[in-house]
Amino acid sequence: MSQLTIFQANQAEHSNVQKSSFQSSDPAQVAAKLAQQGIRFEQWQASAQIDASTSNDAILTAYAADIERLQQQGGYVTVDVISLSSDHPDKAALRQKFLAEHTHSEDEVRFFVRGEGLFCLHLGDHIYQVLCQQNDLISVPANTPHWFDMGSEPNFTAIRLFNNPEGWVANFTGSDIASRFPLLA
Repeated sequence: MSQLTIFQANQAEHSNVQKSSFQSSDPAQVAAKLAQQGIRFEQWQASAQIDASTSNDAILTAYAADIERLQQQGGYVTVDVISLSSDHPDKAALRQKFLAEHTHSEDEVRFFVRGEGLFCLHLGDHIYQVLCQQNDLISVPANTPHWFDMGSEPNFTAIRLFNNPEGWVANFTGSDIASRFPLLA
């Protein structure tokens, strides 16, 4: 189940126990709360059955109408599919790379076809943790400090949309804030 949890950003500096100031698994509440911060959150439904064996082309076809709508709205020029599973040989290194707080010069748009991932957004004095699962779309605006946790045993497939034909390019902030907040198991 998708979930939004909001923490005070400086809270982790004062305690080993983080207490949230907001938490909801209601998709409408999650979308509304994120929209207040300029974060897009939607839920899509595939036009075909999707599972772990579905090809990238079939995935893109199943969501073609939603992808085309987003491309027209956001000017996204590149679309691809990324899949990671627990048997990936570089899973630990990839997890560490994504766990470092960073920004992008473009929006980070992800739609979860299967599995889950935790987007952590550093918005002013708050950390917004968004647990995205199958059928969730999140669009993090350009220059928003954030990190992503796929867990120690990743198991997800996501559609990615980019304004930049080069794809994923991160600008790391050098902050260790990600190490002070809860992660996926």
